[in-house]
Amino acid sequence: MEREVYIILEENTGIIEGRNAVIEAFRAGRTIDRLYVLDGCKDGPVMTIKREASKQGTPVKYVTKERLDQMSETGRHQGVIAAAAAYGYAEVSDILQKAKDKGEEPFVLLLDGIEDPHNLGAIIRTANQAGAHGVIIPKNRAVGLTATVVKASAGALNYTPVAKVTNLGQTIEELKKEGLWFVCADMGGTSMYRLNLKGPIGLVVGAEGNGVSRLVREKCDMTAQIPMRGDIDSLNASVAAGILAYEIVRQRLE
Repeated sequence: MEREVYIILEENTGIIEGRNAVIEAFRAGRTIDRLYVLDGCKDGPVMTIKREASKQGTPVKYVTKERLDQMSETGRHQGVIAAAAAYGYAEVSDILQKAKDKGEEPFVLLLDGIEDPHNLGAIIRTANQAGAHGVIIPKNRAVGLTATVVKASAGALNYTPVAKVTNLGQTIEELKKEGLWFVCADMGGTSMYRLNLKGPIGLVVGAEGNGVSRLVREKCDMTAQIPMRGDIDSLNASVAAGILAYEIVRQRLE
């Protein structure tokens, strides 16, 4: 996790440093993906920042001064650094509305724990090309819409809305009420070629190694396995998402 945090920060994805600057960013309605605070600091301005973060539901990570110094681009962080989103987030309702406006059955990608910004950007790009109406990501333990993600999406973010939610499992339950059913990428699942992937659908993909979390997987209606014939047992997350997304496309075109 820490490695990805440093990649995000080093690539200048909207870093805001200094107490006044961070407070103003929150109050101006800027979307902050994550707040880094000096561990043990409890003075007035920092407590104000933490309250603003709480109002927005922004994750707060407590770090040492050495860590903040390493993250800092100016050397004047004053004990706080905010990583701001480089692109605005949509609402889940916006994704459903897009499907409705196009007269199509909803097709949504839900990503569980994707931490690599290049993978997220590539998945958003694939989602656009596969005709998905949007992508949903969690607030915690996942990368947000950083500048690296925007670049890797190759312009797809201009057309494919991305919503950020607090709880993926709860979001799945809410979308089921809208008529969607869910298929989860899982190595122990049924071959994707044997599944009916037509209709309003949500495709759930997890990070490499960890896969989809148990609680999220249990909310899904079925699990899909990508048949593999090689000597290793996993695929890059963005590649797996692309293969499954295009199996959905293939079935929709039948």
